[in-house]
Amino acid sequence: MGILNVTPDSFSDGGRFANIESAFLQSVKMVEQGAAIIDIGGESTRPGAEDVSTQEELDRVIPVIEKIAKRLDCWISIDTSKSLIMQEAVKAGADLINDIRALQAANALQVAAQANVPVCLMHMQGLPRTMQNAPEYENLIAEVKSFLMQRAEQCMAAGIKKENIILDLGFGFGKKLEHNYQLLQATRQFVELGYPLLTGVSRKSMFGQLLNRDINDRLAGSLAGAIIALQQGTQIIRVHDVAETVDVIKVLQAVNSYN
Repeated sequence: MGILNVTPDSFSDGGRFANIESAFLQSVKMVEQGAAIIDIGGESTRPGAEDVSTQEELDRVIPVIEKIAKRLDCWISIDTSKSLIMQEAVKAGADLINDIRALQAANALQVAAQANVPVCLMHMQGLPRTMQNAPEYENLIAEVKSFLMQRAEQCMAAGIKKENIILDLGFGFGKKLEHNYQLLQATRQFVELGYPLLTGVSRKSMFGQLLNRDINDRLAGSLAGAIIALQQGTQIIRVHDVAETVDVIKVLQAVNSYN
């Protein structure tokens, strides 16, 4: 899954793909490099991010989705928590709803069920603006598991098929440095819950803090995180650096072919 932020303020590439043409060209590049899914976000979810109006988010994402849907052979994911964005994005050609709030916003659950597309449910403690202030857990693994299972059950109760549910542990979303590495180490436990797992650690502060690297120097850390997640059974890796991650996956697949 290649990340496409059509925003002016995302933590890594904010502003680079904020117009339709640059966003589309980046999508072409990522698909050529091996991305099977393009994840389009019109509202930054970095720590401290400000809210964006529904209309502004629509204006950012819908034209890009429409163009990619017409021109490229890939899945399109809409990264949003707003029900109207989900509805309009699927109408425009989106194949997947990727929601950091796990369909907890008003009408999101109902709209996602009606859309009849796969959904990705992410764990987050708090909200983007404040989530990194002081995240605390009594039992991190148990609490994340409990939240994700509850949300999956509520999705199924609303009419979403089990096979259309994907889980995301929410690295960097209401997590201290040690929480992120504890979750990465425990990835297999979440795979064993019986749902496909999406892992998104690309360029995140968990590598910046550990390695003392700024955002543009976190490729090695991001690839290490991807390898660890893949070895434990993650099925979708959400990344900025598609070509390098595809290389890692090919090497891993070559080794695993001798099992």
